[in-house]
Amino acid sequence: MTMTPASGPAGPGAATDHRATLRLSQLLRRPLADRTGESLGRLEDVIVRLRGADYPLVTGLVAAVGSRRVFVPAEQLSDLEADPLRLSSAKLDLRRFERRDGEVLLRADVLGHRLIDVANARLVRAADLELARDKGGWALAGVDTRHRPRRLLGLLGPEAERANVQFRDWHDFEWLIGHSGSALLRGPFARVRRLKPAQIADLLEEASREEESEILGRVHADPELEADVFEELDEEQATRLLGARTDPEIAAVLSRMRADDAADAIGELPQSRRQPVLDLLPAAQRTKVLMLMGYNPTSAGGLMGVEYVTAPTMATVAEALDKVRQAAALQPEALTSVHAVDADGGLRGVAHVVKLLQSPPDAALIEVSDTDPVRVGAEADVMDVAVLMTDYNLITIPVVNDQRRLLGVITVDDVLEVTLPEDWRRREAAEPPDARYGDQR
Repeated sequence: MTMTPASGPAGPGAATDHRATLRLSQLLRRPLADRTGESLGRLEDVIVRLRGADYPLVTGLVAAVGSRRVFVPAEQLSDLEADPLRLSSAKLDLRRFERRDGEVLLRADVLGHRLIDVANARLVRAADLELARDKGGWALAGVDTRHRPRRLLGLLGPEAERANVQFRDWHDFEWLIGHSGSALLRGPFARVRRLKPAQIADLLEEASREEESEILGRVHADPELEADVFEELDEEQATRLLGARTDPEIAAVLSRMRADDAADAIGELPQSRRQPVLDLLPAAQRTKVLMLMGYNPTSAGGLMGVEYVTAPTMATVAEALDKVRQAAALQPEALTSVHAVDADGGLRGVAHVVKLLQSPPDAALIEVSDTDPVRVGAEADVMDVAVLMTDYNLITIPVVNDQRRLLGVITVDDVLEVTLPEDWRRREAAEPPDARYGDQR
């Protein structure tokens, strides 16, 4: 059953009569007549103007009048629900229609095109669109994404067809219309930013080249998010997308990525581009990346990250927890432990954050640490690392040299990534049992 969309800023609200709705599929090809009822042409498209977070407002129609496509302002129509559509004025501008910035053509740009279903983090196709009337006029209010073959709809009949339509609120979607003139008015991809970087990476891997370009172009507005997304991309796709950029653009992304992921990305670039990109990285990031590139990628050294939390052995528990608190830029997995080190960087113990929280704040870090932690050398095989982490139920494992100096830390997500089947990214993840809860409107 068709329902009025939930209330949104300046959009169709709960007070709107649920019967005051129209489906785009019902409007298209509807005859257009003058005030006396004489036929002028047919409706070809509906134009909406973007209003940021508000529902897009219908501003007019594109009509075929003879061999011309002309613009019909919304205020010149007596009633959008009428069939045929009638003009309320005696004059019609017959100049050829030209789209203006901020305008979207619902048939040409949206109907049948794919959208980002933000609630479910997937790409869907707009099978039909719903217009709803409010005090400001008609606005794009809902989307039906469930494809039904025309032959089936014909067998069901119009009443069954209407009952089988479920429109969802337009605000649940982000559109991919490929129109640069309206990009600024579409807002900064705010709804997509609610997705996890891995979910955006999944969207990119499912997208066409045009959709991919638009998603990436909008994500680019948030450099930190862009870097997180590249960390989650399939290696082959990340290499292709980075390879299409200039050296400074590649360096800008890699400078915000974890050093181990940046090292992997540089290693996949053509040989001729590696050094120029390295030279453009910030000095601290370049040092980390060069060190990691020196290890075999299938070894513990090639897998480890070099961003972790350390504290002097005699630091207090309170001081160690404060270091965790301040390490906001580190990935959460790397913050599960604090590494007690001596003046030379030698690993003397590991304390889990839970243990620190359960210990007296003034106790010495070394007193609450495991002073013989499970650890591996930089040349250890990845499978050996995986076995150790499984046997000892570890979230992280430190990597040390022969003098037990701390070189890096491997997190469980890094191990999973290299031990799962090669096609794991292309497998559809199982949904939680409550994934669809609350979808019915």
